[in-house]
Amino acid sequence: MTHTTHEFGRPADVRAALADPALVPELPAADGGRAGASVAWLRATVARFSSGEPHRRRRALVAAELARLDPAALRRTAASGPEGEVRVRVVCALAEALGMPEPAAVAEAVTVVAGAYFGGVDPAADEAVARLVAQLAPGRADEAGLEAAANRIGLLVQACAATAALVAAAAGGDAPLARVLRDAPPVRTMRRVAARATRVAGREIAEGDVVLLDLVAAQRAHPVPLTFGAPPRVCPGRAHALALADGLLGRPLTAFARLHHQAAPLLLPNAWDHASAAALAAQGFRAIGTTSLGVAAAAGLPDGAAATADATLALARRLGQGSFLFTVDAEGGFSDDPEEVAELARRLHDAGAAGINLEDGRPDGTLAAVELHAAKIAAVKTAVPGLFVNARTDTHWLGCQREETAARLAVYEQAGADGVFVPGLAEPGGIAALTASLVVPLNVLYTPTGPTLAELAALGVRRVSLGSLLYRRALAAAVTTATAVRDGRPTDLASLSYAEVQALGTP
Repeated sequence: MTHTTHEFGRPADVRAALADPALVPELPAADGGRAGASVAWLRATVARFSSGEPHRRRRALVAAELARLDPAALRRTAASGPEGEVRVRVVCALAEALGMPEPAAVAEAVTVVAGAYFGGVDPAADEAVARLVAQLAPGRADEAGLEAAANRIGLLVQACAATAALVAAAAGGDAPLARVLRDAPPVRTMRRVAARATRVAGREIAEGDVVLLDLVAAQRAHPVPLTFGAPPRVCPGRAHALALADGLLGRPLTAFARLHHQAAPLLLPNAWDHASAAALAAQGFRAIGTTSLGVAAAAGLPDGAAATADATLALARRLGQGSFLFTVDAEGGFSDDPEEVAELARRLHDAGAAGINLEDGRPDGTLAAVELHAAKIAAVKTAVPGLFVNARTDTHWLGCQREETAARLAVYEQAGADGVFVPGLAEPGGIAALTASLVVPLNVLYTPTGPTLAELAALGVRRVSLGSLLYRRALAAAVTTATAVRDGRPTDLASLSYAEVQALGTP
């Protein structure tokens, strides 16, 4: 029977096909083979080429393996590993992180298996599979043990192919990984076969038909990369692949950037003057942010109206005399001229700032054109490569164009943003969906009624800002104390001594 091949390249069509349960991975060769001793058996036993209940069970095995790995630690392992062929280095780093014996031998065998994984017959690859099974599941010849070993091998093979291709595409340049994923995705096409008749993008697809998904065409038309899949089939190893690639590329991270790649998210308290920043730093916070509302209100100026450029720069110069890391909330850069924003960023960096926060919200409650905000980010990264750019979108903060959030963030990543910020986003499902599509760390605004720090960490958030919360609480405490004295009520709020504040106010 002849089956039709359907090709899809529009972003919406590709996403619809990826989400359609009737379209399952195409097995590139007949399944079977002797258990634990052939590539054909491996393909028939891994999550990559499964569907239905076997896929869910096998994917859970892979997810459990990955859950043991901290991406930040994986990045360090990859960065400190020996030189050599990229595919070998990828597998060695992953095998070592997973605690596998003899990582070098594992890597050698995996590279042989990878050559036949997606089709073809190779006796050497069959022998390599048998060696890997004996090494990774010694004494486990039962079905469950062999299935677990197969999916460990499949995880290594996937890394060998896709992660190594990403590193090769990014090597020798300084383009952000997000842009590399868009322009030269390591997985250029995906093939699916219809397990039953279905309909995608108005097209009838018969059982047995082949569906070819053109990821390159889809990504050229839409900024959100599809290389690591799309909901509900997002690759569970996305963060680990990016960490491996980062480590192997050897791109240096500043001390401030490293705080965004830790097991726990960076909790960033926001100060409004030198004393508040110094007091927070004295309590062990590893970095301090500024709050544009606090800086503006303290100066008797409106926030978000590009009225506090001088006050912001003056505060940065005062903070720069301290010994702590700090990042500056610069609204939208106080200009719509990217070169003027870049010049401000250079001055902030010269003053000692480790980062800058740039928002796309405008004073009139609308959003700046995504191209303009991306141009500002690119200009800043060109002028001051070492300054951490946290690109903020106000889709949720202003309650407009929320459906554009992921697309805006993807463009900002591709322009060179080191992190992205979505204040107003507190719904766990929305946060998880974003972290599954982002390449750089996600920053959210803490809300007392929202997820806890531990819950945000579990959702993949890497930075949590307190925003203007501390400034507003400080004002409330001042008013509460003053009115209590006036009205004869107790004043039981704790306070620093005169000498302690005097010390904080002196750099």
